[in-house]
Amino acid sequence: MEKKYQKLKARLQEINDLNSANSLLNWDMSTYMPPGGAPARGRQQATIGRIAHEKFTDKKIGKLLDKLTPWAEKLPYDSEAASLLRVTRRSYDQSVKVPAKLIAALSEHSTVTYQVWAQARPANDFAKVRPYLEKTLDYSREIANYFPGYDHIADPLIDFADQGMKAETIRTVFAELREQLVPLVQAITAQEPADDSCLHQSFPEDEQLAFGYQIAQDYGYDTNRGRQDKTHHPFMTKFSLGDVRITTRTKENDLSEALFSTLHETGHALYEQGIDMSLEATPLAGGTSAGVHESQSRLWENLVGRSRGFWEHYYPKLQAAFPSQLNEVPLDTFYRAINKVQRSLIRTDADEVTYNLHVMIRFDLELALLEGALEVKDLPEAWHARYQSDLGIQAPSDVDGVLQDVHWYGGIIGGAFQGYTLGNIMSALFYNQALKAHPEIPDQVRQGQFGTLHTWLKDNIYHPGSKFTANELIERVTGGPLTIDPYIAYLKQKFGELYTL
Repeated sequence: MEKKYQKLKARLQEINDLNSANSLLNWDMSTYMPPGGAPARGRQQATIGRIAHEKFTDKKIGKLLDKLTPWAEKLPYDSEAASLLRVTRRSYDQSVKVPAKLIAALSEHSTVTYQVWAQARPANDFAKVRPYLEKTLDYSREIANYFPGYDHIADPLIDFADQGMKAETIRTVFAELREQLVPLVQAITAQEPADDSCLHQSFPEDEQLAFGYQIAQDYGYDTNRGRQDKTHHPFMTKFSLGDVRITTRTKENDLSEALFSTLHETGHALYEQGIDMSLEATPLAGGTSAGVHESQSRLWENLVGRSRGFWEHYYPKLQAAFPSQLNEVPLDTFYRAINKVQRSLIRTDADEVTYNLHVMIRFDLELALLEGALEVKDLPEAWHARYQSDLGIQAPSDVDGVLQDVHWYGGIIGGAFQGYTLGNIMSALFYNQALKAHPEIPDQVRQGQFGTLHTWLKDNIYHPGSKFTANELIERVTGGPLTIDPYIAYLKQKFGELYTL
C-alpha cells in the first residue's frame, strides 16, 4: 500500500506542477503581459489545463484511489495519507464528471474574456463584454448540470469553493446577518459621515507601495518566498509553498487603496506560507475553502489593520512617510477616516459594516442568472436597481456597476461571492478564539508585534492545509458550529464606540 501511495503522490505532484505553471501564466497575464498576448495566452492556458485535467481524470488515478481508500480509512483521520485520499477522492469524483474539452474551452474563453473586460471596464462598454459573459453563463450552467440531483443549479458551483454549502443555507445565513446589519447601517449613516479628506490627497505611488509592503513583512510575510506586483484587481497566487505572491493597485489620491489591498492579500499569503511544508505539491497544500481563505485576508486587513491599537503604533510611521499630507492630521481623525461607514458603490472599497450588503447583491444576481430569471442583457439595469433599493445609491455608469468585479469575467458565474461574507463571519470567530488563548494580543498589536497571533493562526488554521472542511475546522478550533455572533459583537462594539451608538 505504501508503494501505491507514493505512486499516487508522484502522479499528483506532476498534475500540481502543470497547474502551477498555468497559475504562473495567469499571474503574468494579470501583471506584465502585453494585451497582444491574450489570444496565444488563452490557447496556452487551455492546453495546459486540458493536459492537467486529463492526467487527473485518468482511470489509473481512480484505480489507485480504489485500492488505497480502504487502507487509508484505517489511519488517523487527520493523518496526511487519510486526508490526502479523502480530499483527492472528492476532487477526482468531481473532475471525472466534467469533460476535459469543456475545461479547456472554458479556460481559453476565460482568458480572452478577462482581456476584453480589462478594456471594456475603463471604457464603460458593457456591450463589448456582454456576449462573452453570456457564453460564460452557458458554460457555468453546463458545468452545474454535470452534477444532477442538486436543489439549486448554483449548489454544485458553490460546493467547488465552499464544500458543504448550498444556496439555501447561504440564503439563511445572509438573511440572519442582514437582519442585524441593516439597523446598524441605518443608525450610523443617519449621522454626519466621518471626514476622510485626509486620505484623498496626493500620495506618491512608490511611497505607498513601500509602506504597505513593510507592514506585510511585519505581519510575517516571508519575502524570500514572495513578492508584490501591481495589477488591475488585487489577488494572491501561489506556484509552490516557496513562491506565494501578492498584487495590489494604487490610486495617487486614495491612500487606502494600495494600503488595505496589500494587507488583505498578505492575509491570504500568510495562510499559504503557513501550510506544513511536508504537504508541498499535494492536494492538501492549499486553503480549506474560499470562506476560510477570506477569513484570513479580512482578519489581517480589518480586525488587525483597521484597529485603533494598530494605528497607535503605525500612524507616526505613516506621518513620517507622508509628512506634508498627514503631520497636521490627528490620529483620531485618521482612525475615523479609515473606518468611515457610508453607502457606497464599490465592494472592494466598502467599509466593514456595509461590505456584506454588496456581497449579498452579487450572490442574488448570480442565482437569478443561473436560474434564468435574469438575462445578461438586463444585468446592468438589475444591478443599478438593487443598489438603489438596498443601499439607496446608483452608479453613474457601469464602470462602478456591473463591470467593477473581475470574478465573472475571469471564471464561472456561481460560487464566486459567498465566500467573502462567510470569511468575514469566520474572521471574527477565529480571532475571538485567538484572544481567548492569548489575551495579550491587542497589547502586542499596539507595539507592532504580531508573532503571537501569527503563530496561533499557523498552528490552528494554516498548518493543516486543506485536511479539513471549513465546518470541520471551525468545530476543531472553536468547539462549535459556524455562528455570526462574534462577528456581530465585533461590529457593534467597534462601530458603537466610533459612532456613539
